[in-house]
Amino acid sequence: MKIVVNTRLLLKDRLEGIGWFSFETLKRITSAHPEVDFVFLFDRPYAEEFIFGENIVPVVIPPQARHPILFYIWFEFAVKYQLKKQKADLFLSPDGYLPLSTDVKSVAVIHDLNFEHYPKDVPFRDRMYYHRFFPKFAEKASRIATVSEYSKRDIIQSYGIQESKIDVVYNGANLGFIPLGEEEKRSVRQKYTGGSPFFIFIGSLHPRKNMARLFKAFDAFIEKNGAEMRLLIVGQKKNWTSEIENAFLAMKNKEYVVFTGRMPSEELHTVLASAFALAYVPYFEGFGIPIMEAFYCGTPVITSNITSMPEISGDAACLVDPFSVESITDGLEKVYKDPVYRMDLIQKGNERKNLFTWDRSASLLWDCMLRALEEKY
Repeated sequence: MKIVVNTRLLLKDRLEGIGWFSFETLKRITSAHPEVDFVFLFDRPYAEEFIFGENIVPVVIPPQARHPILFYIWFEFAVKYQLKKQKADLFLSPDGYLPLSTDVKSVAVIHDLNFEHYPKDVPFRDRMYYHRFFPKFAEKASRIATVSEYSKRDIIQSYGIQESKIDVVYNGANLGFIPLGEEEKRSVRQKYTGGSPFFIFIGSLHPRKNMARLFKAFDAFIEKNGAEMRLLIVGQKKNWTSEIENAFLAMKNKEYVVFTGRMPSEELHTVLASAFALAYVPYFEGFGIPIMEAFYCGTPVITSNITSMPEISGDAACLVDPFSVESITDGLEKVYKDPVYRMDLIQKGNERKNLFTWDRSASLLWDCMLRALEEKY
């Protein structure tokens, strides 16, 4: 059996949400099934660390697909050609994009439909592409995998897809996310905040991550509590908007906000495990991997009470209204002032983390792929 995989988001030192999903699941699936031949399709030179075994053949096909026109060319011509050339039995696309003009069976992993609900958060050209093609991808796919029951319901309601066609595979957390000892935590705090405790945000600084309200809430928290607390922001500013910029500039305590930029995963582990709490309050999320990473690190979580986040966090997080600065402020204050509540969150997170592992994700995705192979046209 030969399975061709879209691996264009496996980028050395630049893995983000879908990239990590691809890395963690494919590493396990290809290792668990040496009897299967896999072809990994890259749109640029690849790193050897992504070739997980001898049953993988990497193929680089141009053009580099980072623009709607190039998306179309890459999938409808380059990928389609490779599927025919490789005599593929199945095409797996971890980012949900598919070639529409091929009869090869396919699994599309559609992580969320944020662009359908908040289109203005997405650049115009990308938005038009997503609106036009993702309903077609969902219809074309032999099966769809997604990362939460929330996203499954959203795909059903938005695109009219049959429930029986969609499998929930969830996400996991890297095994490097573990608690640290107090001495290590002090060293990390000294490095980043001069020894002060800190709330941490992790993720791309995209509008839906709700940075503007988080800045306002943290500012209000400092004003009310006079705390020495800091806010550590880990992520790139590539989606930094004027709204986010204006909210930050309006802060009275902006000097308490520390921007680290992107971090290597090993360093991220230590910083998250040293945080007082994760402050992660997007207004839309298909899963929210930082929530699970915090659970693995023994770090309490403050997150949103909408979309997938209550499903993922259960009763192990302080849930707040992401559209209310006051609610976010109250959440920061509750975790800060109540040590018993904070320890309870840590304990519940430690229990809940066992529900979400990359081993389980890989197993569920493989089952989805087998179901796709069994589909009759």
